Amino acid sequence: MDPYERSRAITHYAFDHGITHFDLANNYGPPYGSAEETFGRLMDDDFRPYRDELFISSKAGYDMWPGPYGNWGSRKYLMASLDQSLSRMHLDYVDLFYSHRYDPNTPLEETLQALVDIVKQGKALYIGISRWPLEALKFAEEYLRERDTPLLIYQDRLNMIDRQPAEKGQLQFCKEKGIGFISFSPLAQGLLTDRYLNGIPADSRMAQGGSLKKDDLIPELLEKIRNYNEEAKAHGLTLAERALSWILEQDGVTSVLVGASSVKQLAADLKAI
Repeated sequence: MDPYERSRAITHYAFDHGITHFDLANNYGPPYGSAEETFGRLMDDDFRPYRDELFISSKAGYDMWPGPYGNWGSRKYLMASLDQSLSRMHLDYVDLFYSHRYDPNTPLEETLQALVDIVKQGKALYIGISRWPLEALKFAEEYLRERDTPLLIYQDRLNMIDRQPAEKGQLQFCKEKGIGFISFSPLAQGLLTDRYLNGIPADSRMAQGGSLKKDDLIPELLEKIRNYNEEAKAHGLTLAERALSWILEQDGVTSVLVGASSVKQLAADLKAI
């Protein structure tokens, strides 16, 4: 199936089954920007009549274009990037705009004030931040609240293997302050599926030198994954279903992001709820 038609089938299935939040970023691709361009086509072809039912997010913070203003968290980068994202997605505004990562070299006030001003300009309705250290998250919550632009949601990696937001305090802080928490990489890039239980498939991202490396699958991790799989079977679930439901069971979690590559995969993910 043509990649665009596959995307179209997945987003239709998602919307028809109650999924209204579509999560993007300026550098999702490859190449950079292509995910937003695809979404812009989908808006024009199918979803324009349903814009007010959709909750669309984008982000800026990672490498996007050459030079000092195409990366990290400066005011210039955030504002320029959002303008480009809106152009690619054929939108007047996004529902949620994130600082995609913590920038240790830009004053927090500069990054946060840019987010406040983006909301004041009407280019985003709400603000989020992703993968910030706890102390920076606390500063952001206070700064934004005092400027009547409260932090809506915090995004971080949380799954059965990687529990850092729960262990380092971000999840608890969000719960205490009424900030939503949304998890990405819920299946640990496929590790929390049946894909690697019996070795490394030849067509897997690990075998092909993608973001997962063969050295990552150490014996201790493989044993842990197999134990999780046995627990899932005891619940009458697949490992992926159990991994998603585990996240949703964590106190303070608002939602979970799934990156399905087929309608069949999305349908399986939905069984977790």
